[in-house]
This record gives sequence, C-alpha cells and structure tokens, in this order.
Amino acid sequence: IQGKMATDDCDMDPDMELLSDEELEREAEGFKEQGNAFYIKKDYAEAFNYYTKAIDMCPKNASYYGNRAATLMMLGRYREALEDSQQAVRLDNSFMKGHLREGKCHLSLGNAMAASRCFQRVLELENDNSQAQQELKNAESILEYERMAEIGFEKRDFRMVVFCMDRALESAPACHRFKILKAECLALLGRYPEAQSVASDILRMDSTNADALYVRGLCLYYEDCIDKAVQFFVQALRMAPDHDKARLACRNAKALKAKKEEGNKAFKEGNFEAAYELYSEALTIDPNNIKTNAKLYCNRATVGSKLKKLEQAIEDCTKAIKLDETYIKAYLRRAQCYMDTELYEEAVRDYEKVYQTEKTKEHKHFLKNAQLELKKSKRKDYYKVLGVDKNATEDEIKKAYRKRALLHHPDRHSGASPEVQKEEEKKFKEVGEAFSVLSDAKKKARYDSGQDLEDDGMNMGGQHLGNPWGGKSSGPGNFFFQFG
Repeated sequence: IQGKMATDDCDMDPDMELLSDEELEREAEGFKEQGNAFYIKKDYAEAFNYYTKAIDMCPKNASYYGNRAATLMMLGRYREALEDSQQAVRLDNSFMKGHLREGKCHLSLGNAMAASRCFQRVLELENDNSQAQQELKNAESILEYERMAEIGFEKRDFRMVVFCMDRALESAPACHRFKILKAECLALLGRYPEAQSVASDILRMDSTNADALYVRGLCLYYEDCIDKAVQFFVQALRMAPDHDKARLACRNAKALKAKKEEGNKAFKEGNFEAAYELYSEALTIDPNNIKTNAKLYCNRATVGSKLKKLEQAIEDCTKAIKLDETYIKAYLRRAQCYMDTELYEEAVRDYEKVYQTEKTKEHKHFLKNAQLELKKSKRKDYYKVLGVDKNATEDEIKKAYRKRALLHHPDRHSGASPEVQKEEEKKFKEVGEAFSVLSDAKKKARYDSGQDLEDDGMNMGGQHLGNPWGGKSSGPGNFFFQFG
C-alpha cells in the first residue's frame, strides 16, 4: 500500500522505487531549499536546475512548479513559466501564488484578458490582495493602450501608436505582437534603425517569426533597397503564406521598382513626356515609401525642367524635400529651377543650405553664381529696358534702342499730362542709359559680370550718348529727332 501511495503521489522513476514516499518528499524538499538559496543569490539558472530536480522527485507538488515558474520569469522565459504556472494551479486550484504568476505571465506576453481572469481568481481567494489589484489595473491599462493604438493606426498617427506600445510594453515586456506593431510604425515614421533593432531582437529569439521578417523587409523597402526587401518579404510568406501585409508590400516593392526603371529608361532615351507620366504613375503605388517617393518627385522635377514646366518642377522638388529634408539633389534641382525663373533670393537660400551641408568647390561655385545673379537683379536691368535678350548682338541692341527711344521721346508726348510727360522723360533717359552701357564693349562686360559701373567713374547720369541716326544732337536726352 505504501509503495502504491508513493507511486500515486510522486510518480516515481524506477530508480527511486526503493525510496519511501517520505524519503522522496524529504529529498525533493532538499532540492527545493537549494533552489531557494540559489534564487535568493539571483543565480536563476542553478535555481531552475534544483527546482527541476524537485519536480522530477515529486511531480505532483504545485509549489515546485510555482517556484520554477518564478525562476523562469526572472530568466525572461515567460512561455515556459506560463506552462509551469498553469500546471501548478491544475494541481492546486487554491494556490494563490500560482494564479498570480499565471496572470503575470499572460500579462508579460500581452494577453491582458487572460491575465485579468487570473487576477480575478486571486481576488476571489483573497479579496484584499494588493498585488492582484495592482496587476488588474495594469491589465486594464494595456487593453486601453491597445484600443488607442488601433485608433491611431487607422488615423495614420504612427507616433501615437509607438507611444501606446511603449507604455504597454512596460507591463508586457515579452509581447512580440506589441513589439512588431511598434517596429512597423517606427518604419512608417522613417526611424529605420530603431525598427530594425526591434525586429532583429525578435529574430534572435525566433528566426522564423514572419512578422519580424516582414518588418526587416519593410525597413529595407523604405530605405530604397528593394531587391533585399523582396527577399525578406518572400521569406516571411514562406513562414506564413497568409501574411497579407508581407504580400502587399512585396507586390508594391516589385511594382515600384519596375515603374521607376521604366521612367529612367524613357528619360535616358529623351522621351521626357513618357518619363513624366511613368514617374507620376510610380508615385501612386505606395504613399508610405518616403525615400523612394522623394527620389521620384526629384526625377519628375528633372523631367519637368526639361519640358519647361518650371513651376511644377519647383513644386515637385519642394515635395521631395518635405519627404526627405536631407535630400541634397532636390535642393540643387530646385535652386536651378529658381535660377531659371530668376527667383534669385530663393536660389541663394537653397544653395546656402546645400553648401552648409556639403562644402564642396562645386557647391561654393553655385552659391557664388546665385549671389552674383541676385546682386545683378537688384540693379536696373538694361536688357529689359531695351527689350532684348541677354545674348543680343550689337545690331539688335542698336535697333532696340532706336525703337524704344522713339517710343519714349518727350516730343512725342508733348500734348500729354505733366505726370505722363515726366514718366516718359524718365523712361527715355533710362533707354539712353541702357544703350550707353550695352553698346560699349567694356562697360557691357563689367555690367554682365555684376561689377558696379560706378567703381570706375562710369556713372551714367547725364552722360552724352551720341546720336545713332547721325546729325546734331539736341533736346532732352541730347538727341535730335525728326518726326514726320
């Protein structure tokens, strides 16, 4: 009978058949005490070994499973700890510490609903248990953070989701689901190293985790490493064929790469209209891919400038910069567009930004040139006064001068009001001033290079300009005209 009881109580190993149940219990208690001593010393690995020996000696003792569960929790092995806790309360449903540890394991693994049930059971056994009351509040907080995160994700408020998951992980440090959601949102926020770090931590513990593989791929995809990203998405789908996010990301990555390459090919072939359309189509594939979309906007701006769509090109560069504030190429492209549209102050601002970031000789040259054009733009534009292009020939300048001089000559406006006469006389003098500079090779060269003409006593005020028609000079502006 005694042997049968020992077998029933302790499920003895054949090697232990010679020991009585009391001896088995005594030996198991000895292992437990040794385990406790190591636990107090925080040598959890050794504590685990001795609690395991105690369980092997007497596998129906609930407290041994409870102790080993506590040790596994300290080792961060919450899933194993959960199994031991559940076994402990199966053996003794009134084992309060067992229920507490089971609840704590559920909470650490992110299962707040199951945790709440465990803590409720503790309160049924001891209604004023302060630890169970506090843990129940923690479980309720996690459920609230999950709810807020779900709303935040739907609204694309990824910062809110990261905040909620950080708070939830304080009570659920082993929850892969929370970590993955946080990592995904970090990737969507462009915080790729942080996202990669979270995913890598999970993969170190579980190399087949499809969610972590998906996040690794997502980071590479958003960093414009599309080929590598596709490999991770394919691997995630191999582990979990129904992983919808990995499938969608894989499809988008392939489509984006193909469309971008088509656009690049059309551009190289000089087919700018087609390239513009292809880049536009690529931009509709995935609005979340910040880095690739920034490049696409900049590429479309380059094509736009070739098609003389300068305002649209500037807008595209601005969108690219908004997506990636460090994108030097977009600043350079926008600055050139500003130069082409004579918005020199804006061009100087962009070139200054570029030069502050990358102090190269080329960038310094761009900045100096923009500053010079800005300085020139603040003077009278003699080319505009005469209505000619900056590359106009000597004959074109002379013809334009004659036309404008006749248009604004005071004799032509003698019957007008004093205000009009005054304005026309002013314009007439400006025409003469412009011609005196642009018709003189030396002065024109100095003017074109942005030098101040006054530096060498070349002030145009009241200067005799000569008479391109021949004959005597007379009248305002020192020119003689014969009107029919």
